Amino acid sequence: MREAVIVSTARTPIAKAYRGAFNNLSGPTMAAHAICAAIKRAGVEAAAVEDLILGCALTQGTTGINVARHAVMAANLPVGVAAATIDRQCASGLSAISAAAQQIVQEGLEVAVAGGLDSISLVQNTHMNNYSYQDQRVLELKPEFYHSMIQTAETVAARYHISRAAQDEYALASQQKTAAALRAGKFDAEIIPVTATQVVSDKVTGEDSLQTVQLDHDECNRPDTTLQQLAKLKPVLGGNGCITAGNASQLSDGASAVVVLLRATDYQVPI
Repeated sequence: MREAVIVSTARTPIAKAYRGAFNNLSGPTMAAHAICAAIKRAGVEAAAVEDLILGCALTQGTTGINVARHAVMAANLPVGVAAATIDRQCASGLSAISAAAQQIVQEGLEVAVAGGLDSISLVQNTHMNNYSYQDQRVLELKPEFYHSMIQTAETVAARYHISRAAQDEYALASQQKTAAALRAGKFDAEIIPVTATQVVSDKVTGEDSLQTVQLDHDECNRPDTTLQQLAKLKPVLGGNGCITAGNASQLSDGASAVVVLLRATDYQVPI
């Protein structure tokens, strides 16, 4: 039986949406950084890549119209490399890797690249196209289908009796574990430095300027977080809600890629 194996991986740092280093970095170019690094680490020729599959939860604007195909071009891969984009929301990247493995095991491919990306900064903003987004039939049958992630989190917390205190404690533990991992260099091998042009807003004048930055670490961690600080944050939806900016996931920009090979190939890559 044919067997698919992941032989390399690379990812960009995770940047804060809207005011982070990647707030002006287009989706295909962002993905290309991870794709090129993963291919180089695998030791394969770009011409050997037969398919590229990317997951993306916000498939419009800079990440629209089969962003994976745009990423093929941005990574300067041969024009003959096929590409497909998968939107399974939070599982999009995992589905892309699964699909790439299936292509190798069942469809005869030998080399594929898979991964995921999302640009919150350039998509989930005032330019986001919500025209006729909500379907009336769906609204009649399942109005909760269009709940935001915050609304969904509030529903889950109420249904399963997850208290605000428990969420804050979990958030604090997450920040602390991330900080410890960063100090220990746990993410160093997977992260590649990325140079980008960031839009920087002056807090006094409100004027925007462009600044060239190089990001080589995740921007998300807040190592000095305390339970007292988390407890002071107001619920996003107000009222008796329990989801805050401190215990919810951060909006971020980033991309990741892996190279998937048929185990029987001749590439001398440690597996």
